[in-house]
Amino acid sequence: MAWREVVYEYDGSFDGLLCCIYESYTQKELPAAFFRTGELEPCLYEVRAVTTDAAHARRVYEGFRRFSPEVGPFLRRAYWTCLPEKELAIYRFAAKLYREGKPLLQRLSDETYHPLLRAVRQLNGELEQYRGFVRFSDIGGALAAEIEPKNRVLPLLRGHFCQRCHNETFFLYDRTHREALFYADGHSAIVPLEEFVMAPPDETEKRYRRLWRCFYDTIAIRERENPKLRMSHMPKRFWPLLTELQSDPDAIPPSPSLCAAFAAPGAPAAIPAPATRQAPAPSAPASAP
Repeated sequence: MAWREVVYEYDGSFDGLLCCIYESYTQKELPAAFFRTGELEPCLYEVRAVTTDAAHARRVYEGFRRFSPEVGPFLRRAYWTCLPEKELAIYRFAAKLYREGKPLLQRLSDETYHPLLRAVRQLNGELEQYRGFVRFSDIGGALAAEIEPKNRVLPLLRGHFCQRCHNETFFLYDRTHREALFYADGHSAIVPLEEFVMAPPDETEKRYRRLWRCFYDTIAIRERENPKLRMSHMPKRFWPLLTELQSDPDAIPPSPSLCAAFAAPGAPAAIPAPATRQAPAPSAPASAP
C-alpha cells in the first residue's frame, strides 16, 4: 500500500508534533507540510487535523531511547530553535533514524542530521548568552525583564532563574514569541502574552540604574577597549535591553567621578582611602670630579 501525502495541522506543541509522527506511521501518511492550528495556508494536499494525545506522544518519545537516550532531548531542543520548517526537518530525521538506526547518529554531516545539529548549537549559544545578559528591574515590588531571542529559550531559562531568584517574585517576557515566564512562591508558569509594555521606572529604580551604569563605567579600562571583540562576545542585538548600554540620560551618569551621587538608598557613604605620603626619591650619588 502506497503512502499518501497529506498536510498535518496540529496544536503547535512538541507533543503535538510527536503525535503527527505517530499518525504518519499508523495511517501510512507522508507529511508534505506542517501547520499550526489557525495558520493553515491554501494547498493542494489533503489536510489532516491531528489531536494531541499524551499516550501517543510518550510512545514516540520513549521509542527514541532504543537508539540513544539523547535523541529525545535533542529533538525537543531542535523544536525550540528558529530553524525554518523545523517540523519537517525533525520528521525527516526521525524517519531516517527509524530506517537506518544508530549509525545515523555517527554521521554528523548527514543532510538530515546536520541542519538540526547546527540549529541546536545556535540555540545553546543563545541560551548561555541570555543567562548573563538579562537585566531585571524592580517594578512595583516584582522583578521584571524583557528578552528578544531568535530561538525559544524561555523554557530553558526557566530552571536557571527560578533557582537563582527563588526568594523573589519575577517575570520575564519574550518579545519574539510573545510569552512570559512568571514565578512567585516557588511556582512558575509560562503563559502566552500577546502584548506587554514595561512600566516606567520610579525614582528608586532610576537611582539603581545610574549606580549600575556608574559601576560599569568605573571598572572599564579605557586603554584596553576593543569594540570588535566586545561585539563578538556581546552581539549588538542584545544592547537595547542592557541597562549599562542605554542612551537614556536617566540611566547614564554624567561622569564616573559622580558615583557618590548615585548611592543606593540606605547605603552607607563610601569611606575614602587614607592618604599616603609619597616617599622622596633617593638623590643621585655625587659624581667624582
